[in-house]
Amino acid sequence: MMQLIGSVSVGLILSLLALGVLISFRILAFRDLTVEGSIALGGAVAGTLLVSGWNPWLATFLAFLAGACAGTVTGILTTRLQINGLLAGILVMTALYSVNLRVMNRSNLPLFKEQTVVSMAQKAVSPDLKWTIGRWDIPVQEVLVVILVLAIIGLVSGIMYAFFKTNLGLAMRATGDNEQMIRALGVEVGWMLTFGLALSNGLVALSGALLVQYQGYADVQMGLGMVVWGLASVIIGESLVNSRQIGMLVVGTIMGSILFRLLVAIALRWGLNPNDLKLVTAVFVLIALVAPNAIDVARRKLSSLGKA
Repeated sequence: MMQLIGSVSVGLILSLLALGVLISFRILAFRDLTVEGSIALGGAVAGTLLVSGWNPWLATFLAFLAGACAGTVTGILTTRLQINGLLAGILVMTALYSVNLRVMNRSNLPLFKEQTVVSMAQKAVSPDLKWTIGRWDIPVQEVLVVILVLAIIGLVSGIMYAFFKTNLGLAMRATGDNEQMIRALGVEVGWMLTFGLALSNGLVALSGALLVQYQGYADVQMGLGMVVWGLASVIIGESLVNSRQIGMLVVGTIMGSILFRLLVAIALRWGLNPNDLKLVTAVFVLIALVAPNAIDVARRKLSSLGKA
């Protein structure tokens, strides 16, 4: 049961990463690899500030701003310097590795003795307080952490949904759908893309800041393979909700992140070697990409056989 609760907590935290990928990959139609650097940047900034005695909430917010700055750099390289978007993301991701090392002054930064948003939630009740469900004793502290993360996700997703219903948000969605049309309407496409990437990477860095506070350490390599995680969550979420409405996409992406984390946890529970985790992750993504098309083809064949 504790492993299940932990998987749900991590899945919720990484759903912020998935929401960031949703903005860049689906809404802006931009293949952004900055994600792998910006999630570690958020963790590095938050971890360093926490060790220096900063307020956990302020440190988390500043991590969001740091990620937004990274996304802005990618946007400027793409729109102002006319560098290919994929290459721009790779350049920023590569540069952020050194930046993160500079921020932390080491490759790994422990936070076990520091006050974090997670530890603040846990200290609200006694560590001995448990809920008994059947044969499981569930620490109330862990439940409070899940509730805290749920509240943060609810706030962020609500703001995100409201934003994409505004004129600015609609213009951003139109930029990804039809760049020529939105340019003809007088919208500055370059600025819109840059702002979208800043928002995307800000959410990714926010996810990194919360993740390091949950797991108790920041690591310079924590972003390795995270772009695949985000893409898998988005694709699984789309399959679950089967809708392109922004509200359903947001909900589906959060559900996809949680489900993907549970699949990984189940694989580990069944004896998967942790060294094979990235391989299994890639297989899950492949299945998520292929399965919807395969289901549609099978449905069409069954429909044609029924008509015959």
